[in-house]
Amino acid sequence: MASTCERPDAPAAPFSRIAVAGLGLIGASLAAALRQAYPDAALFGADVDAATCQTARERGWVDGACAPDDPAFEAFVRDGCDLAVVATPAGAAESIFALLAQWDFRGVVTDTASTKARLAAAAERILSHPHNYVPGHPMAGSEVSGIAGARADLFKGAYWILCPDDATPPEHFTRLHELFTGLGARVIALRREDHDQSVAIVSHVPHFVASSLMQLASRHADADRSLMRLAAGGFKDSTRIAAGSPELWCGIAFDNAEAVRAGLSEMRQIIGTFSDALEAGDRAAFTRLLAEAADARRALPAAWVPSTEDLLEVRIPMEDRRGVVAEVTTIASAAGCNIQSIEIDHITEGSAVLSLILTDEGDVGALSAALIKAGFSVSFSPLSAKEHSHVE
Repeated sequence: MASTCERPDAPAAPFSRIAVAGLGLIGASLAAALRQAYPDAALFGADVDAATCQTARERGWVDGACAPDDPAFEAFVRDGCDLAVVATPAGAAESIFALLAQWDFRGVVTDTASTKARLAAAAERILSHPHNYVPGHPMAGSEVSGIAGARADLFKGAYWILCPDDATPPEHFTRLHELFTGLGARVIALRREDHDQSVAIVSHVPHFVASSLMQLASRHADADRSLMRLAAGGFKDSTRIAAGSPELWCGIAFDNAEAVRAGLSEMRQIIGTFSDALEAGDRAAFTRLLAEAADARRALPAAWVPSTEDLLEVRIPMEDRRGVVAEVTTIASAAGCNIQSIEIDHITEGSAVLSLILTDEGDVGALSAALIKAGFSVSFSPLSAKEHSHVE
């Protein structure tokens, strides 16, 4: 096994023993990132491909790796494992859930699939402790699939969606938030019922549009051999994701068929408006369509680089109950506010104070109004990054 370089200043891992089932692009990248960020954590991988397991071991990303049904994987899960990450395609996740249920796994379970409805239903049906399941989805990827494309920095600056609900114990969300932000990801909370529709628009439909562009160019390239030589710059940027795994993306499309179909239908209508304007000779309408798209593109946030080191602490007295962390974090995400850290200070057996540390992003006014409308009382106070470094 390749040696790992231990960092003397590395923070303690929110989870001490982590199992990663599925060592493809996402699962292997997660193992590599966890090894780098939390060198003291015990990591064990599982994959149906023996060569993949060997590669993960040789790179030092895991302490051990084997097939999911191998007794060594079961032994690790049973021996104090406190987090199981299901990083397989959605179609294979149910078999991992079944193993965890068979072993009466009582730790936290999360996943990395890009669709949630099917897995959430499967987890409720199969897992012996379904309240411990917190759906997850890192918005990261590569045109290189499998462990060959894995890298430790894949999640830096990427959004990592978590979907807690009313049954989610608050500490599960806070520990997962700490774990993934420690990898450089930005954690946002979405309601489970909203997830699939949202990612269809910003991830799934764009992939199939990119594939359609490649289909268009490929058809014409057959007649004009020089065409592909002209496909540079913007065309390559727009179609890069079309090089992803066809099998993986076919599975995603059918898992999220209703939302993807609706998005593609709407996309067809939008493209039709450009065609209609051309047919009618309506330059004003065509210019307006382009301007609307240009304005929307310019309004997208820049890369995640807070403009100052000023942080904001939000303290929310609350009833210590399940569901409250999911409610508050979902409101914060809807307001565009990035939560750098989250803590729960228990005051009495039934009451607590939820403390959020926010970066200087999002609409704090909208956050405050939404929290008050939801029945929470809130207080805000400035907090410098230096001060926050001592509040751990």
